[in-house]
Amino acid sequence: MNTFTTKDGTSIYYKDWGAGPVVTFSHGWPLSADAWDAQMLFLGQHGYRVVAHDRRGGGRSGQTWHGNNMDQYADDLAELMFHLDIQDATMVGHSTGGGEVVRYIARHGQKRVKKAVLIGAVPPLMLKTDKNPGGLPLSAFDDIRAAVVNDRSQFFKDLTMPFYGYNKPGAKISEGVRDSFWLQGMQSSIIGAYDCIKAFSETDQTEDLKKIDLPTLVIHGDADQIVPIDDSAKLSVKLLKNGTLKIVPGAPHGLCTTHADLINQELLAFLKS
Repeated sequence: MNTFTTKDGTSIYYKDWGAGPVVTFSHGWPLSADAWDAQMLFLGQHGYRVVAHDRRGGGRSGQTWHGNNMDQYADDLAELMFHLDIQDATMVGHSTGGGEVVRYIARHGQKRVKKAVLIGAVPPLMLKTDKNPGGLPLSAFDDIRAAVVNDRSQFFKDLTMPFYGYNKPGAKISEGVRDSFWLQGMQSSIIGAYDCIKAFSETDQTEDLKKIDLPTLVIHGDADQIVPIDDSAKLSVKLLKNGTLKIVPGAPHGLCTTHADLINQELLAFLKS
């Protein structure tokens, strides 16, 4: 397996396929780099070098007790970029991975990056606060924490229904997709899964977004039940200096899977633009 060791001794697993301009992928919670299979295969076949890692605490990476926060996620990504000497990358992030990309650019600069794509991403802030009245109450995230502690196996299985919009009337349910989500979730460490809930819900990335002046494509489904579009993508694009919003009608949070062909074409067009 391709792995490298971070400065704090954590093993990070990554995939590095193909040749050409580089596209990096940061996955959502509680998944792994495998969530990007459809995009990595497609872009790899279209002349791009595709790189994706398992976030610490997830997949095949080290299960540390510490460092399960957005700053460390961004620092791990920076070490990966340095390890592979990646230049002129287009960075793609989904959900929590979108927050990771935003925090990486704000924290480590744009030297190695030329474009960014945020898909169903958590920024600017999921938590309801006085400054973010449209967010979700803390109790919603406390409920997720409780479910992860009490029976995360069943919780991850149940979460697939709203995640992929399978709870909508007439939805075509893939039990294979549900099984894949469950497997990726169960590969994560319990502490990594637990701590990441705070990371993706309480990290305010308003100022991070303001620092980004790269061309940034924001893609979001208007039927997203996990990260509601009104308090995420629609706010983010206003904070970005060079952002473009692409709304996918009827698409759920897991649109990279349910709408893979559309997402692949959007990515390819943006890469070529």
